Amino acid sequence: MKIKILGTGCSSCVRLENNVTQVLKENEINADVEKVTDISEIMSYGVMSVPALVIDEKVLSYGRVLSHEEIKKILEGHK
Repeated sequence: MKIKILGTGCSSCVRLENNVTQVLKENEINADVEKVTDISEIMSYGVMSVPALVIDEKVLSYGRVLSHEEIKKILEGHK
């Protein structure tokens, strides 16, 4: 599984990245996590509001920080 956190480095982007990393660790899920900060690349996903969560090149959330429980549900549904 390849996960991308799209964001410019704002506090919300950092919180989403931390939440995703923590959920992966707590649930022993292997995934490559990449932080994307390039505005052109972010816009190529059609995302106009950050932070955004992309799993295997599919945008699953944008414009807000997901809770641990929301991230867990998304990951479970994506397996």
